[in-house]
Amino acid sequence: MINVAVLGVSGRMGSTVVNAIGLAPDLALVTDVSDAAVAVEFTVPSATEANVHALIDAGVHAVVGTSGWTDDALARVREHLADAPGVGVLIAPNFALSAVLSMRFAALAAPYFESVEIVELHHPDKIDAPSGTALHTAKGVAAARAAKGVGPSPDATTHDPDGARGAVVDGVRVHSVRLRGLTAHEEVLLGNPGEQLTIRTDSFDRSSFMPGVLLGIREVAAHPGLTVGLDGYLAL
Repeated sequence: MINVAVLGVSGRMGSTVVNAIGLAPDLALVTDVSDAAVAVEFTVPSATEANVHALIDAGVHAVVGTSGWTDDALARVREHLADAPGVGVLIAPNFALSAVLSMRFAALAAPYFESVEIVELHHPDKIDAPSGTALHTAKGVAAARAAKGVGPSPDATTHDPDGARGAVVDGVRVHSVRLRGLTAHEEVLLGNPGEQLTIRTDSFDRSSFMPGVLLGIREVAAHPGLTVGLDGYLAL
């Protein structure tokens, strides 16, 4: 039995995690972090890094779904974990298995296409843009293209005062949509002369993230140090 605490329990994701833990026969929900072996962190970007450092200090493994992480913040966690042998931290941009697989598929396909752009679509209550999933996808796509010596996507735009062409993440264009009725969705658009490949993932309900969250809870102790992305726990 794994004792699990949830940070951000009053939020939509946190409450869904609590319900999923309650249905899992090998997990037990605890309200005191000091009694937990693993803590699930679904709070807000402004608080998540401090929460993770506090969990590391307490010797509690962390499964983190809050977005907004920067490379500098990840580096600080990695450095902190060097002084906490045996503690594992998983920071996952997305826990939906379809999203994890689509990110991997996009990285595999990206070197074979001249153009690639990413569109992420979420509910309007989301406070960060681009999404953590889109950032992770773009970084993976860019790294895969660089490894194969593929140059940037062609783009003749010279005048874009309002930013219509979207954000640029490691040279990859990312566009964010915020629309009532959406939950979490992403499209990776890849183009060659005469052909297009679209890789799309759709989460219609927060329950879609729970298999990945539960996998993270069960596996984090076996992966000391920092892991970014649920794919680090999968045989991909």
